[in-house]
Amino acid sequence: MHPTGLITALATPFDEAGALDLDAWRRLLQWQLARGVQGLVVAGSTGEAAMLEDAEYDALLRLAVETVAGRVPVLAGTGQPGTARTIAQTRRAAAAGADAALVVVPPYVRPTQAGLLAHYRAVAEQGGLPVLLYNVPGRTGADMLPDTVAELASHERIVGIKEAVADPSRMAALVALRGPGFSVLGGDDGSACGAMLAGADGLVSVGSNAAPAAYRRLCDLARGGETVAAREWDARLAPLHGFCGVESNPIPVKALLQRLGHGQGLRLPLLPLSAQFQGEAAAMVALARELESLSGREALAA
Repeated sequence: MHPTGLITALATPFDEAGALDLDAWRRLLQWQLARGVQGLVVAGSTGEAAMLEDAEYDALLRLAVETVAGRVPVLAGTGQPGTARTIAQTRRAAAAGADAALVVVPPYVRPTQAGLLAHYRAVAEQGGLPVLLYNVPGRTGADMLPDTVAELASHERIVGIKEAVADPSRMAALVALRGPGFSVLGGDDGSACGAMLAGADGLVSVGSNAAPAAYRRLCDLARGGETVAAREWDARLAPLHGFCGVESNPIPVKALLQRLGHGQGLRLPLLPLSAQFQGEAAAMVALARELESLSGREALAA
């Protein structure tokens, strides 16, 4: 397990009644695969994991594993506030066929760095899946520091980190830890181009839900060291990066997916996109379609 390239943190489609829309889920999975994603995250924060029942979690993951059929890695979001519950969820994901677990820093409880070391070692040793660390202090209230990551990087079942802190010095410290058994992935669309040009292995993206081929092109250019072309393409994607943050994730990206025919609605306490952003959402769908079209033509030309 060496996650690289474009990995989409998938949103979870619901129907008008608020139930899982498994037909829309299958279509979303197939579209992502057809447009070149190199990995998929099921039931992460973008997938509203906190709002899913256990049976729904299992259904989403099993259908994803069945649909993907080994073509790209399927990563399951398994992070919980407590270590025992995280281990149990990771085992649940392993039983459903996931290839790896994306394990966020335990939210709300604010563990120490020593606590994070103990937590991740326990999950890696007892959860039954390779572990991808996930640091997003703006959501969790705790920041896993590079020195802590360095201690975890040598663990044989810890395969990398998704880092959402948009700080070049932070990314530089993490890129220094890269190796055959440890990947460094950006977790912030807006800073991902710079991170990959600096040596990061790829991106776990929110915006790629709505424009997978366009974000795959960004990853290919940046990882290929094509600095000018990558930065130019990133500038074209910048409005999408920004729009996905106008309200709490995944509210904006689900507004785009609804317009693209992949489910509708969110679960409380999240509400649909505010009226003031609806016009911008329509413009972003048009931009996504344009960039998807360009990505396809340019990929063929290459």
